Amino acid sequence: QVQLVESGGGTVQAGGSLRLSCAASGGTFSSYASLGWFRQAPGKAREFVAAISVSGGNTRYADSVTGRFTISRDNAKNTVSLQMNSLKPEDTAVYYCAADPTTFTLTLMTMSPRGVWGQGTQVTVSS
Repeated sequence: QVQLVESGGGTVQAGGSLRLSCAASGGTFSSYASLGWFRQAPGKAREFVAAISVSGGNTRYADSVTGRFTISRDNAKNTVSLQMNSLKPEDTAVYYCAADPTTFTLTLMTMSPRGVWGQGTQVTVSS
């Protein structure tokens, strides 16, 4: 299975933007059906942020980020990105990318047990 490594996290003021990237190694996205981003704030459960199909253009977003975040992928480079605009303090969390051999991320906004997680990158939005 692939290994996923996130990058691009950091600290930004409210209203600012960040772009997260996730690169796969040891394999390709062709073995997976969907890619996603999740986040976990301190003291809270991990939650769905966005997902995209590996083939085709299907996307899905959590209500809290719709209109502000955009997920994209580059299958040739085996990368998935999350452009985050108009950031809010409540977006502060560790962000994880994920690759799922099912479409659970798109249909159920969750990962199947066979999904693969990255190690996460911290995003902090100051007010």
